[in-house]
Amino acid sequence: MAQQFVNSKLAPNKVVVFAKKTCPYCRKAIELLEELNLKPGHLEIVDLATQRDMAAIQDYLLEITGARTVPRVFIGEKCIGGFSELDALHRSGKLKPTLEKIGAL
Repeated sequence: MAQQFVNSKLAPNKVVVFAKKTCPYCRKAIELLEELNLKPGHLEIVDLATQRDMAAIQDYLLEITGARTVPRVFIGEKCIGGFSELDALHRSGKLKPTLEKIGAL
């Protein structure tokens, strides 16, 4: 179920953030992405705290990304990591071109 749930959220032209509303790094990641004004429908925030099988989803995220912590940020179908990696991409000037490449900007 967890694998199917996660995979159903990912798409080549979307940014997906698996997060928890109580997590300060999740909020920072979401704020950063919202400031970029992605095209409608190209940003999805998945609040894991609302999922019955949250632990199983995080276990699957560990399996495919190497970490079960949140946020887990996917650009296209590739996990770039968490907030630190997202922020580093942004500060280096590489985030916008990456988002443009997948059609999200």
